Amino acid sequence: MSEYTIESLTPDTFESFAALGGKHNGVWGGCWCTWFHPNDERPGTFDGNREFKRRLVAERRAHAALVFDGNTCVAWCQYGPATELPRIYHRKDVEAEGYAPPDYRITCFFVDRDYRRRGVAAVALRGALDLIAESGGGFVEAYPQDTQGKKTSASFLYNGTRHLFEEAGFEYERSIGKNHCLMRTEIAATADLARR
Repeated sequence: MSEYTIESLTPDTFESFAALGGKHNGVWGGCWCTWFHPNDERPGTFDGNREFKRRLVAERRAHAALVFDGNTCVAWCQYGPATELPRIYHRKDVEAEGYAPPDYRITCFFVDRDYRRRGVAAVALRGALDLIAESGGGFVEAYPQDTQGKKTSASFLYNGTRHLFEEAGFEYERSIGKNHCLMRTEIAATADLARR
């Protein structure tokens, strides 16, 4: 297996991110990983979404861990504060009575079709959690699919799987929607980890 590296999504890495997105028709027909951002700003067109994502990255309002195989971006895991990524599926179920918003949400993954089923999503998730730790850590929330051990097409696993998040130390909180669940973990800041 290749040695993968992680880079943060920044203006300097945007073209690598865009190359992966472009290889796959802008991801899900031109989303460009913008669906979870505020709807009132999202253009909803192929080219508009791409430029919207570029602007969010330039304004530091879009975060992702990019997985590189050499110089090629082969996957990403999107994360960010709840205010940056407000459009989650099953929001009413998630934000039920007594809900405490997380410091970060993990909303989606994308893996190059040539790299699927090789564990690259786990690398992307670990990269996102490491970047969150470097940014001060906090509570992290995710909404993966609960496959209950059944094989599922990779194209439906944009949120990852419950098993993937359990392997990364997340705890199951409750079921949301038909096939998804709410999971949480707390990530220590990198400086806190160094003191242990």
